[in-house]
Amino acid sequence: MNPDAVLDAFAAGDMTREQAKHLLLGNSFMDTGCAKLDLHRELRTGGPEVIYCAGKTPAQVANIFAAAVGHAGRVLGTRATQEHADALPASMEARFDPVSRLLCAGRGNSPGQGKVVVVSAGTSDLPVAEEAAGTAEYLGTRVVRHYDCGVAGIHRLFSVVGEMADASAIIAVAGMEGALPSVLGGVVVPPVIAVPTSVGYGASFQGLAALLAMMNSCSPGVAVVNIDNGFGAGFLAHKINMRVAGFKGVSGSAGCKKTAL
Repeated sequence: MNPDAVLDAFAAGDMTREQAKHLLLGNSFMDTGCAKLDLHRELRTGGPEVIYCAGKTPAQVANIFAAAVGHAGRVLGTRATQEHADALPASMEARFDPVSRLLCAGRGNSPGQGKVVVVSAGTSDLPVAEEAAGTAEYLGTRVVRHYDCGVAGIHRLFSVVGEMADASAIIAVAGMEGALPSVLGGVVVPPVIAVPTSVGYGASFQGLAALLAMMNSCSPGVAVVNIDNGFGAGFLAHKINMRVAGFKGVSGSAGCKKTAL
């Protein structure tokens, strides 16, 4: 019994308070044997539970995906591998993108709403940038990409900055010294979500230098997520876009490039 039906029954007097409470709490998660899926997360937060595939066996991912697709009709996994993708049956209509390492299954693409811009400093930042872009697209936000626009050739960034004015949010992905978000924060209106990457030489300390630089940015309107956390940036940008564009819920879009499994 879905939560709306329980609430309707309670409001109509066909169910006691305790019965409604029991049904709502009892149906709030699903135990798959290797994971407990949060079935009400989308109702609470506007975004579904997403599966972190790293550290899970292909059999565990297949088990969790089957349960999630059975419940919601679609699911997104992050940090997946080709082995995880190969474990899913053809009937699940899975899509795996080896660049972003996003694995989607279930319902296909639907038009996005609103607009988020993803900017990367270099081509080496592409995996994290694509994780952010694919996550936002899966959740239902339209994404515009501008890659290889770092400060080493800042004219590349200024050639596209005019296309960012109407975005709900901008995701800036950069390694090395992590200067890109600070530059963007000084020239654009939308909030900037900074994503440090572990790209760089020794003194970058696997992204720590970029993280600290972004956290110490003097440009207002810049927020920072963890190193290489494209998923977190994409999810946050989508939630901002939900408020700005005035829509609710998840579209069911599968923001992964289609790859044969």
